[in-house]
Amino acid sequence: MSIGWLRADWPAPPGVRALSTYRGGGVSGGRYASLNLGDHVGDDPAAVAENRRRLTCEALLPAEPQWLTQVHGVDVADLDADARQAPADAAVTRRPGRVCAILAADCLPVLFAADSGDAVAAAHAGWRGLAAGVIEATFQALGVSAQRTLVWLGPAIGPEAFEVGSEVREAFLQHDAGAHEAFTANTRGRFMADLSLLARRRLKFLGITRIFGGGNCTYSAPDQFFSHRRDGACGRQATLIWRS
Repeated sequence: MSIGWLRADWPAPPGVRALSTYRGGGVSGGRYASLNLGDHVGDDPAAVAENRRRLTCEALLPAEPQWLTQVHGVDVADLDADARQAPADAAVTRRPGRVCAILAADCLPVLFAADSGDAVAAAHAGWRGLAAGVIEATFQALGVSAQRTLVWLGPAIGPEAFEVGSEVREAFLQHDAGAHEAFTANTRGRFMADLSLLARRRLKFLGITRIFGGGNCTYSAPDQFFSHRRDGACGRQATLIWRS
């Protein structure tokens, strides 16, 4: 079985490639079946290595993706600098052949591209990183104007499945009073949160208006995506962007 992926549905400039993997076509078993790309979730390291090799080969990547040590923060790795990176939740590159990679299993992958095609970036936006400013930090690292920036939102947990407490809502309201529209009270005294809408609000505050994607829910598509909220311990899919 070949691996498969979701192609980013956006008007990317020539030479910019982007995709988000589905969970099938790998060699991992059990709760990690089968294309688990995360090496930090308890899967067999040999299986993860083979899954990553298959991704690189079958997606015709120009190089092995630059896998980050993600910590739900706001640091951005410059892939054009020292190859040995400290923990980071975003990556940026201006050189062809370097692949930015985000691992997720409910958190929101956010891809950035300059409309000239000469710079790309990727961010890992769980609610903590999103509230702390990972989108803003990644946009700053991209180094182009809002008018020249395109963004694609990858698969993430949808608003019908992402239940949070009032502390999560307050973390966003402190920055943006209008963020209340991304939270719907439920019968348990908690809230259903819309990660994609929260990201769109952050992007629009930066002046970015060309925003695409955001319609794929990891929780509601068990045959396509891993979901930590749905399954507990599980694998990770990858969202990639690079210049060819």
